Amino acid sequence: LGIFLIYYYSRKDFDTMSAVELINPNAEHIGKQQALMINMAAAKGLQMVLKSNLGPKGTLKMLVGGAGQIKLTKDGHTLLQEMQIQHPTATLIARTATATDDTVGDGTTSTVLFVGELLKQSERYLNEGCHPRIIVDGFDIAKQAVLEFMETFKKDIPNIAADREQLCNVCRTALTTKLRAEVADQMTEIVTDALLTIRKDDQPIDLHMVEIIHMLHKMDLDTRLVKGLVLDHGARHPAMPKELKDVYILILNVSLEYEKSEVSSNFVYKNAEERETLVAAERKFTDDKVKQIIEFKKEICDDTDATFMVINQKGIDPVSLDMFAREGILGLRRAKRRNMERLALACGGFQVNSVDDLTRDVLGHADHVYEQVLGEDKFTFVEGVENPYSCTILVKGQNAHTIAQIKDAVRDGLRAVKNVIEEGSVVAGAGAFEIAAYEHLMKVKKTVSGRAKLGVQAYAEAMLIIPKTLAENSGFDLQDTLITLQEAYTKDSSNPIGLDIVTGKPILPEQMGIWDNVKVKESICHLSTVLASQLLLVDEMMKAGRGSRPKDGHEMEM
Repeated sequence: LGIFLIYYYSRKDFDTMSAVELINPNAEHIGKQQALMINMAAAKGLQMVLKSNLGPKGTLKMLVGGAGQIKLTKDGHTLLQEMQIQHPTATLIARTATATDDTVGDGTTSTVLFVGELLKQSERYLNEGCHPRIIVDGFDIAKQAVLEFMETFKKDIPNIAADREQLCNVCRTALTTKLRAEVADQMTEIVTDALLTIRKDDQPIDLHMVEIIHMLHKMDLDTRLVKGLVLDHGARHPAMPKELKDVYILILNVSLEYEKSEVSSNFVYKNAEERETLVAAERKFTDDKVKQIIEFKKEICDDTDATFMVINQKGIDPVSLDMFAREGILGLRRAKRRNMERLALACGGFQVNSVDDLTRDVLGHADHVYEQVLGEDKFTFVEGVENPYSCTILVKGQNAHTIAQIKDAVRDGLRAVKNVIEEGSVVAGAGAFEIAAYEHLMKVKKTVSGRAKLGVQAYAEAMLIIPKTLAENSGFDLQDTLITLQEAYTKDSSNPIGLDIVTGKPILPEQMGIWDNVKVKESICHLSTVLASQLLLVDEMMKAGRGSRPKDGHEMEM
């Protein structure tokens, strides 16, 4: 009997041993139910971290770097990038959420919340013995139903680019979740006007044509839109003019400095006169180009009040700068390459690579060019252009973290307006879509046969995480608020019903101007469902790389 028991238990241990352990005895693994529970705990843990940030009433997170740097933000994309996440499942969710932001410009926090809630709602069915594959099949049915429902729920607006008020509503909805109300209202006007400035009919919108420059100066409410360009450097000669009116701008990509030979060379001379002759001949190549520009300036500006400015992508040496200064020409050297294209779009004209045969057509024009000095930094403002297709958002603030917060919000606002113009449709915000989608899924559930309807039920319950979190962050009771919203939508399902974060009562988002991006909602539903399904189907976690260490400190003998 003893021999039989020893054989039985040893055989049982062999059967339950992981297959990867048989191949690699140093591998670490977690199997079956435990792996699923770890994935769910990671998703719910990340959800709890970001949950309090959602919505206009969301709280801020303080990120402290290793050297003591401080960043205050509630932008989910910034948080997930800055936080040091070590758990593999949480890292996977974070990467998926940031991919949503990189693709459509928003929806990071909502993606994390939705993934966590899908796993949380699935947990009770899994604990009752339901297989994960059945839940996943229900998720797929529910996702397809929600995306189809989106097509009927969204509001199409023809020629939305001409409706500035509607664009401002979408932008305001995106910005109020990241900035305080006063700054959000001001940035809404700035961001919308910036995008309408760079937009061209029948051409894709290039957001790189909006330059974002920051100045550690004044208040955040002093942020403004410059329909022109702000360069983060100034003139390099003290005698050059600091302010010009009625300015012709020459955009160059020509070296105006002393050129060294590409091979080793030296001067050979017998006396001082020969040396002076050699030096003058060497300078002549550069001086001739400068003199051509000066002659061109005289041809354009003589007998008028017009002034002249040269912006060069390459260098201008001190001698050339001095020649420009004597003629009253403002010269900027080593302008950034990304600004050269913006200059041509903002001021007109185009960049030239040679000073031979210059004509008036190559020149840009601005009404006002001036230099502003802030500490050791110089900024050159080019304003008063006729048909700008490039502009600058000048962000101001008292401290670095305020500026960083505004710049992150501006980026999201630009993407939000761009998405709406490209799609031509919007979807009601304030949790209205989620409330309507829940009711729709309850009807879909009745048409689904078999246990897959459990997955549809879990998906429908997970959709309510957005209105629940909005209510919780606004200080209202979850159950009372949710029941009130659902009852209001049931009475009149023709109008979307959202949550008023001030009173906690139902509102009509359409009347309040609360609109979300259709593309963002679709991206959240698709990516969250795919990721949650994959995590549910994980039944074993293995760490079996080449660097795995032996469990007992020595290799197993085969």
